[in-house]
Amino acid sequence: MRNQEHERAMAFAGILQAIMQVQRLARHGDSDSQQLKASLESILITNPESTEEVYGSQAALRTGYEAILNQLGDGSQKDVEITRYLVGILALERKLSRQDNALGMLAERFTQVQRQLHHFEITDEQVIANFASIYSDIISALGPKIQITGNPVHLQQTSVQNKIRALLLSAMRSAVLWRQLGGKRRHLVFARKAILDIAKKSLTL
Repeated sequence: MRNQEHERAMAFAGILQAIMQVQRLARHGDSDSQQLKASLESILITNPESTEEVYGSQAALRTGYEAILNQLGDGSQKDVEITRYLVGILALERKLSRQDNALGMLAERFTQVQRQLHHFEITDEQVIANFASIYSDIISALGPKIQITGNPVHLQQTSVQNKIRALLLSAMRSAVLWRQLGGKRRHLVFARKAILDIAKKSLTL
């Protein structure tokens, strides 16, 4: 049985992995299809038996664990843009946690997506557009919008915008899980070494 610190690190890796894909889409207009699929699937696993069930496996979070090492480590790999997106997601999640009606609306909309999956793959453009509208209608309305920076050529494309919003929704899902597992901002400072150690070990498995 994993301890809570491991579970928390896994959820934190989930947040960062979704954010990394947002950055890649904004800059280059494409995303890793396997990571996109894993991030989208995590949104709909709302009653998991374990944290691993949300993400499929530790291996599926490789990019997220690498991002932990870059963002929390002592090296020069820190990316201020990733930090800005992370701060924005955690602030929105705090607002969401206080809004019972928003949580109820999310559950209702997720049921609609589940029905859609009887006919489409989770990475189908229509499903991604549905996830994007959930983010726009419910999450964006909670507070200041997260300003995404990148290549305007890509950011003007509807399909890229939809994927970015769907991935921000996935980052929110991981942020909710992180908080449910006891995650707090102070852990990123005071438990930094423990989180880094878990990320290093997870990358060697």
